Amino acid sequence: MSSPILLFQQIVCVDKTGLTPLGLAELQGFSRAKIICYADSPADDAEIIARIDGADCVLVSWGTQIGVDVLRASPQLTYVGMCCSLYDERSANVDISAAKELGITVRGIRDYGDEGLVEFIFAELIYLFKGLGRLQWRSEPEELNGKKLGIIGFGKSGQLVARTAQHFGMEVCYYSRTRKPELESGTLEYAELDTLLSWAEVISIHVPKHTHVLDATAFSGIQPGAVLINTSLGPTFEIGDLLRWIEQGRNFAILDGDGVGPYRNECLKYPNIIVSESVGGWTRQARERLTRKVLDNIRTYLT
Repeated sequence: MSSPILLFQQIVCVDKTGLTPLGLAELQGFSRAKIICYADSPADDAEIIARIDGADCVLVSWGTQIGVDVLRASPQLTYVGMCCSLYDERSANVDISAAKELGITVRGIRDYGDEGLVEFIFAELIYLFKGLGRLQWRSEPEELNGKKLGIIGFGKSGQLVARTAQHFGMEVCYYSRTRKPELESGTLEYAELDTLLSWAEVISIHVPKHTHVLDATAFSGIQPGAVLINTSLGPTFEIGDLLRWIEQGRNFAILDGDGVGPYRNECLKYPNIIVSESVGGWTRQARERLTRKVLDNIRTYLT
């Protein structure tokens, strides 16, 4: 592989970015100085600024916020590589608008953990429906066949969930801010959110970070005994509304490490909330895809 035309002076990974060891070795080829990699999350803006400390390239996971104050305090910074999904500026953990004003390029990635995420969702559903774990959805083991699945958010992960559900013989409908009629069929229909919530026995949410789709009114429209799955980057609900819904009857929630967000301790108090220690889509393969896409972004920028 030919060398890039330009090199960064200093690359800093300001937190645990998830890049593979081979990826980090390749990353070194883009930096004149030895790259600096931190394995924990900075406590505040002051620590982020100290970690950047004159670097012209910074890599960051979704768990660290890089706001305008950090960007302004880092005058040598020219490039921020997000080692996480970038859907739009509103949901990004980097202030992209401020970066543009300061002449800093921000690049994110997409679609690296969807396959593993789908496996996680259906593994948890099968365990719950058949009673293979500590919980069982109904008094007898149930099949997924014939069950009604509502999907909120219909990007790549939502579409993969839909296709897998169809394989199991589930009925599927989806709600999205942007309707996708070209994907609709006799086994995949669009529905408005309130209609989907009242119809579905299983609800799976796939929306960008900072997107709340369920409030008290929405929860009141969900049919009794439903299963709510959230594997989005952070909670998609108000925690109090979720817990009141769980208390109302034989309702269930399945939350992975991202979907539960900062509410792990509250949710663990409720036996009908299944809380995973891990992130559903975080696999070896996902890490390799993330690494490749982050490095490709850097290579494109430098050349």
